[in-house]
Amino acid sequence: MKGKILVTGGTGYIGSHTTVELINKGYEVVIIDNLSNSEVRVLDSIEKITGTRPKFYEMDLLDQVKLDAFFAENNDLKGIIHFAAAKAVGESVNIPLHYYRNNLVTMLNLLEGMKKYEIENFVFSSSCTVYGQPDELPVTENAIVKPAESPYGYTKQVNENILKDTIASGAKIKGIALRYFNPIGAHHSGLIGELPIGVPANLMPFITQTAYGLRDQLSVFGDDYDTADGSCIRDYIHVVDLAKAHIIAIERMIDGRNESSYEMFNIGTGNGFSVFEVIKSFEKTSGEKLNYVVAPRRAGDIVKIWADTTIGNTVLGWKAEKTLDEMTKSAWDWENNYRASIKEQVQ
Repeated sequence: MKGKILVTGGTGYIGSHTTVELINKGYEVVIIDNLSNSEVRVLDSIEKITGTRPKFYEMDLLDQVKLDAFFAENNDLKGIIHFAAAKAVGESVNIPLHYYRNNLVTMLNLLEGMKKYEIENFVFSSSCTVYGQPDELPVTENAIVKPAESPYGYTKQVNENILKDTIASGAKIKGIALRYFNPIGAHHSGLIGELPIGVPANLMPFITQTAYGLRDQLSVFGDDYDTADGSCIRDYIHVVDLAKAHIIAIERMIDGRNESSYEMFNIGTGNGFSVFEVIKSFEKTSGEKLNYVVAPRRAGDIVKIWADTTIGNTVLGWKAEKTLDEMTKSAWDWENNYRASIKEQVQ
């Protein structure tokens, strides 16, 4: 084993895919998740894919007592990859206090634990939302961080500052913030994918659930934006490509290849696709005609954003590989496989 890595939110969408990639690279993984937006049976799927079942702690990072006990028991951690957070832009506008408490206090608790138990390496799951609506596209890491469009985006900005300031204070911590764009898709096995609890807040699971018949129709929030087809544009990235970026980031610090104690990288494809282009790709790769309607604009949404990936590609040494069609196809394969597995359980 190369060492032990804590993955917070490890039964969630990006966390589960990152756990698989870590295990495949020879790491021992321990997961903390409160299962607020995931299912414990994801552990079964991770085990089927890798042949290894990660150790799992069902707990909330807001609970300092339990978190301290965890660190005391796992005082040999090589690093932490931190995903656990509330993450829906629209929801954060409606219930901002929940987002501030959950996303900020959990970060504080983790960093205090790292200092106490001398854990050195930290990868933070940040977001392109820290840029707000950028003045220039593609957006680089040197772009001005503008006022956030949502409480969710603001928590990402603040958490980056918390990490940077903690490191600058002299704490023996190295940190990398990965500002990633819009992850979609699923593992090629069809065993893990995006599985939101309740009504999806993200585009892709709403598309697949609508196509499967679980939702009556998909709402496209606005078709009058300043884009070619009127819908918002995002840099969609395959979740497996994204997961691999986290492995490269944690190894960069473990191996001492980081150029400073705090670094940040854009993680995207460098291409922008509109909502309507994603729908067309899905209809092509799935063979399903999607029922959708245009709805009013949604609070907190940025019009268009995609990444300049030059620094991520050259300095971090990572590059996205999968196409939009591969993303939408894998998401549909996952949806079908998951629904079939539920039917088998019922029978």
